[in-house]
Amino acid sequence: MTPARYLIKNGRVIDPANKIDGLFDILISDGKIEKVGVSLDEKCDKMIDAKDKIIIPGLVDMHTHLREPGREDKETVASGTRAAVRGGYTMIACMPNTEPAVDNPKTVKLLKDIIKKDALCGVAIVGAITLSRAGKKLADFTGMKKAGAIAVSDDGSSVEDKDLMLEAMRGAKSGGMLVIDHCEDTKLSAFGMVNKSLISTKMGLKGITRASEYEMVRREIGLAEKCGGHIHIAHVSCGESVDIIRKAKKRGVKVTAETAPHYFALTEECCATYDTNTKMNPPLRSKEDVEAIKKGLSDGTIDAIATDHAPHTDSEKDVEFDLAPFGIIGLETALGLALAELVDKKTLSWSALVEKMSINPAKILGLAGTGLKKGAPADITVIDPNREYVYKKDSIESRSKNSPFIDWSLKGRVTDVFVGGDLVMESESIKART
Repeated sequence: MTPARYLIKNGRVIDPANKIDGLFDILISDGKIEKVGVSLDEKCDKMIDAKDKIIIPGLVDMHTHLREPGREDKETVASGTRAAVRGGYTMIACMPNTEPAVDNPKTVKLLKDIIKKDALCGVAIVGAITLSRAGKKLADFTGMKKAGAIAVSDDGSSVEDKDLMLEAMRGAKSGGMLVIDHCEDTKLSAFGMVNKSLISTKMGLKGITRASEYEMVRREIGLAEKCGGHIHIAHVSCGESVDIIRKAKKRGVKVTAETAPHYFALTEECCATYDTNTKMNPPLRSKEDVEAIKKGLSDGTIDAIATDHAPHTDSEKDVEFDLAPFGIIGLETALGLALAELVDKKTLSWSALVEKMSINPAKILGLAGTGLKKGAPADITVIDPNREYVYKKDSIESRSKNSPFIDWSLKGRVTDVFVGGDLVMESESIKART
């Protein structure tokens, strides 16, 4: 069957990779962008009227937990990629803390086959740094890369052994793989539940110090500096981490970093309600930390906004705070929160936001996306910036519903999404996979 030709007209196209910000039309043919121009009048199978809308390169999430294989009760490749498309993502990177962990070529291939069968958007595979993510023995980086993994991470856990982590960085460097690091010194976090502060004391819960994050950030940057490798710091939450990363970049260390929307949209004060959907790792921090995160985004210290989409069932979260698992879902709310907290409040421009949520994540992961130019894959997200909506539990595409943002009013809704030239969502309606 011949791929459809689409013409997107009358929208504001924003693509910092190609220095585009203006009213343009986009012609899609054979899964690629054929032309970007003014007042295009080409033959097409379908025309998308994007008047008063914004057209951007598809969003890319560096940090998604799809839970498959092993915990399909929480999320699957099918449900997770539906949530991703709803949020405007055309590519996501899935983390290896599945059951079993993605720590060998066979499991990478299994996951790759599931993705090919069920995924509604692109999915890049992140393999584990160590076997079973246990921090004892390195996984087979070469074999996993050959099978299709693009990066390694023990996300959810740190590699506590300094020498082993240095060996991992050297192995990843020689094999051309990115290391994505969960920075947590468990001797310092010591089974804490929330940020260590007056609030943790009032709640009667053990606190997690900032040092448990930033001291590990410092260590990993030192190791990267020693071996000349690239380290990517996941889910940055505190001001000290931002400062350490900023100074390392000025020294020329190859370090990149991400944060997540909850670290600039919420503070530790939200935890005082004992809502387990405010429990995450690293934890929500202070107002001062939130401001430091925003500054890090605005000055380029923090390169990317990732979701750290972490689905858990209602039964897992509907328990006492100290017994609940860490993590929240985020694919469907990330854009709306970023628009409200960053663009509307003038921390980032639209163009800078597209860099943080599309261009930079693709570059860091080494993906082929080249923005909205002739010949590039037609991975495109169309947004109605004025569309207001309420994020309701019964509308969530993810299999799990663990979000602190349920019933929040948000503005800026994804209306149409193209993945490889296929119109997978049209007028806010997700299409069935064919």
